[in-house]
Amino acid sequence: MRPLFVPFDEARRRVIDAVRGAQLPHRIERLYVVRNMFGKISLSVSDAAERDEACRSALRDLARKVSEAAGAHGLPPGESILFIDESLIGRVVEEARPVDGLDRIYWADRLVTGNAWWSVGPDADRRVSRRTLYSVKGGVGRTTTAAVLAWRLAGEGESVLVVDLDLESPGLSPAMLDAAARPEFGVADWFVEELAGQGGHVAERMTGTPEWARDAEGEVYVAPAHGACPGEYLAKLGRIYMDTDDYPWNERLKKMLGQLESRLSPGVVLIESRSGLSDIAAAAVTDIDAET
Repeated sequence: MRPLFVPFDEARRRVIDAVRGAQLPHRIERLYVVRNMFGKISLSVSDAAERDEACRSALRDLARKVSEAAGAHGLPPGESILFIDESLIGRVVEEARPVDGLDRIYWADRLVTGNAWWSVGPDADRRVSRRTLYSVKGGVGRTTTAAVLAWRLAGEGESVLVVDLDLESPGLSPAMLDAAARPEFGVADWFVEELAGQGGHVAERMTGTPEWARDAEGEVYVAPAHGACPGEYLAKLGRIYMDTDDYPWNERLKKMLGQLESRLSPGVVLIESRSGLSDIAAAAVTDIDAET
């Protein structure tokens, strides 16, 4: 008999239904249902449960049900329970979120990219107005809108910082800055130099002013995707999303914006996000205290 085919899109629902009917001992304070990067679903609990026979028995029974429900997206019951030291479990499943309607049950998706869309940072009381320009697809006028907004605001006397975060296909930078106005460094340079503790040096030399803005009542500063010489741009792009011991990469993005704002004191920051469901778009939309 052929095994039951369970598509990826159905596996989560089937597993949650299996967990929904489980009778968990009260000693299991939290049960984490974890889908790894290969799409395989397993269970994680504190190692305190391993020392209790009632907990082990309940988990073995649940692991069997989860394995059956997930089909090929599950692990064999004997391999699908991970007991984690209590001091480490929070870090191991830090991306977990409560399952609606279920007490003590958390779901965690391990993703190579895209996890940032699930979290929205708290609003901050900011003196600087940050605005993210985002679109699901390209070619809809997002870049033109950013340039026109900067021109209009500067004409009204506002000080404007424009940041090009469309790093894979920057269009705003060349649209607003001609070759002579390009700064030495750009956003990608800041990210790689910050890994070496040199982000502050780059922030001082990563903005240029468009020629057309010199006669405006206000000011326009542009932080391009890269500087006058792109250099090893592909190697830089491959390090943008690096986390450090002190900061996840999206917090490093906020740090960069903070350094630029501290130096330039703009009234408005316009952030051109990459289009589509990319990680940098997720951060620009959800994590940097900006209106979108």
